[in-house]
Amino acid sequence: MMLDPAHVGCCQRRSNKCARLGVGNGQTRMTTRILLVLFAVGLATGSLLAADGKSPGRKAYRNISVEEFDRLRADKKNVVLDVRTKKEFDAGHIPGAMNLDWNGPDFAKKAGELDRSKMYLVHCAAGVRSAKACELMTSQLQFGNCVNLEKGFSGWEKAGKPVEK
Repeated sequence: MMLDPAHVGCCQRRSNKCARLGVGNGQTRMTTRILLVLFAVGLATGSLLAADGKSPGRKAYRNISVEEFDRLRADKKNVVLDVRTKKEFDAGHIPGAMNLDWNGPDFAKKAGELDRSKMYLVHCAAGVRSAKACELMTSQLQFGNCVNLEKGFSGWEKAGKPVEK
């Protein structure tokens, strides 16, 4: 190989492999190509996941405030789903809510029988069980539209919203 006079120093130090010109053995070039291919595959995979709405770390449901929950509840096409126990539900619930106990042995089966075309406004006492219910409904049961009352029924009561017994 003929050495470029501008690169004599680097070429001699690297045994005729010039870092400035990108000249090296076949293994270095192959490694570079493999890394570029892996990078491209990673970008494509990330784009597909993001387009699907199910990329890691992204929830398929939203946490909403008491005010937004109340506004959505006004639309009678939406379903208020209370996932607390029957005892909690009977002690007081959001008017018009249906009860489906998250802790019940057949929660997933009963939830799977619900109309997937509707929007579900899901809540529990503090927002933890309802978040789990929303996650199950959207990720495993393929519901398209669930929202979680972030502060739960306790936040609803604290805001002075109506309660039915």
